[in-house]
Amino acid sequence: MFYRPQDGHGLPHDPFNAIVAPRPIGWISSLAADGTVNLAPYSFFNTVSYTPPQVIFSGGPGAGKKAHAAPRKDSVTNIEATGEFVHSVATWDLREAMNRSSIDGPPDHDEFDYAGLTKEPAELVKPPRVAESPIHLECKYLQSVRLKELDDHHPNIMIVAEVVGIHIDESVLTDGLIDPRKLKAIARLGYMDYALVGDFFTLRRPRWPEDA
Repeated sequence: MFYRPQDGHGLPHDPFNAIVAPRPIGWISSLAADGTVNLAPYSFFNTVSYTPPQVIFSGGPGAGKKAHAAPRKDSVTNIEATGEFVHSVATWDLREAMNRSSIDGPPDHDEFDYAGLTKEPAELVKPPRVAESPIHLECKYLQSVRLKELDDHHPNIMIVAEVVGIHIDESVLTDGLIDPRKLKAIARLGYMDYALVGDFFTLRRPRWPEDA
């Protein structure tokens, strides 16, 4: 089949996010200007550079969802106001809590409490970490990029941030390397589906001129 996104796909659900998959889950904790804590998972999340280490995530409307009373995601609003956030890695053991934190509650709703998670202080930023997660990235806001949007829809806002602090629980290390089988990170597929990251293979990048 072939379709133009503007014309619709004719399938039971939008296939787009099932095509680009799996995707890392950005489990973002932030603080509002008044100190209110927010925690939410984002499936449009990734690393984008080594030096300095930087990450991006995008908050916008779901497929086909038009604007309503809240023009922006709370995470985006908070980060633009305070300049900081923490990404906590979502794992198999935390899958239910991660899902509960996705609830579309009011700005003063505490997703940590709702999901039964523990707030743990960060070292360099004010938003708390998810204590139960084995890896955290403490991030400083760099810029917002307003992506193309459709009329009468939420704005698509991409947040760019520098990673200024990294926490790694030694329980997920093997010989000094993060072991995917110990970490058991989960990733977003399409629709309501997720993947457990455990099976993997290793490929050495060819070197010039030795492997030419």
